[in-house]
Amino acid sequence: MNDALLFGWLAARSIARGLPAPVADRGGFRVDTAGEVEIRRWAFARPGEGLSELGRTLDAPGYFLKLCGSGEDLLAALPPRWRLQDEPGYVMRGPEIQPPPAALPAGYRLQLDRDARGSRVAILAPDGALAASGTAAEVAGVFVYDRIITEPDHRRRGLGRVVMVALRETRTDRSATELLVATDDGRALYATLGWTVISPFATAEIPSA
Repeated sequence: MNDALLFGWLAARSIARGLPAPVADRGGFRVDTAGEVEIRRWAFARPGEGLSELGRTLDAPGYFLKLCGSGEDLLAALPPRWRLQDEPGYVMRGPEIQPPPAALPAGYRLQLDRDARGSRVAILAPDGALAASGTAAEVAGVFVYDRIITEPDHRRRGLGRVVMVALRETRTDRSATELLVATDDGRALYATLGWTVISPFATAEIPSA
């Protein structure tokens, strides 16, 4: 994972989620999320002194340090008060050869919206309930998929794939690098669609008292 791809992923994610744009800081990138749980986050393509400096300086919850690397590598750069988040992540790149289009099951409907925050897809079940959804945004030659979710009662029907295909069709730059960050379960699913892991993605925080 290089700096350009990391910046593109962060920038597109910020667009999709209505967050401030990332800024270069201490060899990585900072996003001032200003949320109730997360005040600020930093992401680094590799360990370095900037990451270690933040680990020594920050001493309260609400600040998240992220690394394109293993949890072990991240903790090795930080003081003992930092803890890994329970679920690891994986940065994945889209396939060079796309799978064939997926069809909606009978009775389901797809809604697509596009605005300054990117593209949003919602799939509605026959009873009108939300069955699956996802968002995507594009910046700096990177097209990022975010929050791809299939509701439990509607899984194993190919809806996630339909969401991904619909979002992909909204790209303006057909040569843009496709990225997402997957959970452990998601990694296995996306691998079946031709996605490949390019880096683990670890997150550390100071636990609340």
